[in-house]
Amino acid sequence: MFTAIFGSFESGIIYAIMALGVYLSFRILDFPDLTVDGSFVTGAAVAATLVVSGMNPFIATILAVAAGFAAGCITGVLHTFGKINALLSGILMMIALYSINLRIMGRSNVPLLNQETSFTTVESIWSKLGIDSALNNMLSAIGLGEFLPNTWGILFFMIIVTFLIKFLTDRFLRTEIGLALRATGDNQRMIRSFSANTNLLIILGLGISNAMVALSGALIAQYGGFADVGMGIGMIIIGLASVIIGEALFGTKTIVRTTLAVIGGAIIYRIVVSMALRVEFLETGDMKLITATIVILALVMPRFMDRYKERKRKAAKHAQRLQELALTPEGKDESGVTIK
Repeated sequence: MFTAIFGSFESGIIYAIMALGVYLSFRILDFPDLTVDGSFVTGAAVAATLVVSGMNPFIATILAVAAGFAAGCITGVLHTFGKINALLSGILMMIALYSINLRIMGRSNVPLLNQETSFTTVESIWSKLGIDSALNNMLSAIGLGEFLPNTWGILFFMIIVTFLIKFLTDRFLRTEIGLALRATGDNQRMIRSFSANTNLLIILGLGISNAMVALSGALIAQYGGFADVGMGIGMIIIGLASVIIGEALFGTKTIVRTTLAVIGGAIIYRIVVSMALRVEFLETGDMKLITATIVILALVMPRFMDRYKERKRKAAKHAQRLQELALTPEGKDESGVTIK
């Protein structure tokens, strides 16, 4: 159980970067960008192909981010200058990226099992620090020696990377351009009245969003040991599930809190899926069904909870009113009017 949860947490922190990208497009820009399903694979394809060709894995990851940024910008251009519907422009780019990704990889799957990746480099550096043995000894002392992972290096590395991206996102959204981006998502007509170029803001926002998605794809490819042309199917649903779960559980009062909630939602989503797959009657092929069920519950449950709280509040108010009336003489209210 602990091993499954640890693996889910480790992969969830990587998918959290993709969820932050989805948050930028869907929540900040209010743009239903389906490019995500394609740009996730683009990041994986570019990184895997370059790593196999012998390029430094960190440079390959940076170039994968650039490819994702370009894909997002093209979607923005189709919508703003091409005057194509937002949803349709994302679908068109997603379809186009399928063929582009095949061109990049040259085949449908690129294995990385015997290649030096970002994570193998991190593991080799981490092993020299001796932190694994210290942590494992501490956990063994409290009776968790049977559930120790092979290395803690990937987890700590991804926590640093993900929270660095979260910090940069928070800072960016507080800058003048970031505030204009948020205003564009809220009310384009209003922000245009202040002479802001909403077209360029949308293109920039979608570019940054898909750059994060591509980074997540590149890291997942190196983490899993392969890049596949079909690995991005349903990725937008996973991103939305992470955003919705995080917002429902942790709230959205501030940008800092919301981005933290998105990261938490991505981790919780992976853990829930991992636990669900351990149920006897569910199989690996049911993962999409599990994802859809989680999204439905995340959308429906907050509404039921709000209704329950509202009914409870009204019942408490009504009970308080009856108590006040019971304390007034001869069934009269405070103004002296007889209550029948």
